[in-house]
Amino acid sequence: MAKELWSPEKLAEHLDVPVKTIYGWNYKGTGPKFSKVGRHVRYRPQDVEAWLDQQQAG
Repeated sequence: MAKELWSPEKLAEHLDVPVKTIYGWNYKGTGPKFSKVGRHVRYRPQDVEAWLDQQQAG
């Protein structure tokens, strides 16, 4: 069974932010971990959730 991977567009939709924001995070190294599949950037949903947990204020 293949693991689901998200494109930057899918991640942007999931987080309700512009795709440009996702690419900015990648450039700055401040966003969720990502992998390159050929030339394509992909995200594992569990990495996104772990990153979101780290972003919580408090």
